Amino acid sequence: MSLTIRGRGTAPSCNGIFCRMVCLPRSILGGFSRVMGRRNQYNPPMIEQQNPYSQPQLQPLVVPEEWAFLSSFEQQYGTTHPFFYACRFMEALKIAEDEHKFMFMYLHSPEHPFTPSFCSGTLSSELVVQFLDANFVCWGALADRGEGLQMAATLRPSSFPFCAVIAPAAGNSIAVLQQMEGPIDPAELVEILQRTVEEQGSAFGREEEQMRARIQEAERLRAREKEEAKLRADRQLREEQDAAYFAALRIDQEKERLRNARAQKPGDASNRQMPSPTGKQTGKTRLNSSIREPQHTQGTQTTQILIRFPNGERREQSFASTDTILSVYRYIDSLGLPGLGNYRLISSFPRKIYGVDQMGMTLKDAGLHPRASLFLELL
Repeated sequence: MSLTIRGRGTAPSCNGIFCRMVCLPRSILGGFSRVMGRRNQYNPPMIEQQNPYSQPQLQPLVVPEEWAFLSSFEQQYGTTHPFFYACRFMEALKIAEDEHKFMFMYLHSPEHPFTPSFCSGTLSSELVVQFLDANFVCWGALADRGEGLQMAATLRPSSFPFCAVIAPAAGNSIAVLQQMEGPIDPAELVEILQRTVEEQGSAFGREEEQMRARIQEAERLRAREKEEAKLRADRQLREEQDAAYFAALRIDQEKERLRNARAQKPGDASNRQMPSPTGKQTGKTRLNSSIREPQHTQGTQTTQILIRFPNGERREQSFASTDTILSVYRYIDSLGLPGLGNYRLISSFPRKIYGVDQMGMTLKDAGLHPRASLFLELL
């Protein structure tokens, strides 16, 4: 009796794991299961033949392909064996991947002379059953039909019984981590499988750990880029507000300069008449006084602005109706309140935002005269 172990030492290295990569046939990749078994024994249902002239007879239904291996095995060797999933190969491989286990694959050749001793002495031993059920997802198939025949043609075993330790790989391939051909006793089989789990499992664990580290690093980079983008947006908004502030300030300074220039024109002094020695004014003087007085009264109209802050504090300030929205911003900045960064002013009802585009408007044109309430909203 000879044992051939393939897949270790002389095989090429893939990601630090000694294995060989096998491309699966298209028929296996596209297969789907009609049944999904999660028990160790297959009992085919019985049907009754409809013949009124004969005694009722029971006839078994055709065994589905997924149950063919278990049915053949248990009819000859009993129900003591590892838990073999009665499903298609790709479904068993997906179960192994989800449970973070390797797949133990057994191709059953009933006519091979070494098969009876292997099945009754090794696969049915309590040691092998407990070890495989605890550490592997087991899948078996007949080597001369269905997916078992396709896997035999793909892996090309030179002898039977044939066992292999399978792991999923990228694309349409699988990694054959260990391959055993020929008869083998229970203790030797468990020793080989234990060594495979320890060596190959640690390598796969390192790969998963490296993958998790790469994913975490990518998430940190995305969070950092998001934070930097937010800081850039805040800085840009602050620069735009400052630019609008200084532009409106220059406009106010220019208006102030023009008002002062008109007030200092020589013609203004000549239009003023000295009071007569008798203390009486002429009709023209009284007329000019009656015209200027309403203009003076209109120019000094005040607007009461109540400003509410996010912390609940309130401040009320008087402004001229001809002052701009910028004057309110300048007043708030002059308070030096802590925690104020980027902000904007909002009227509650009707809701209206007084931001960068409205800083040049007068309070009267903005609808805030003679009295208004504004809320300071932090950005």
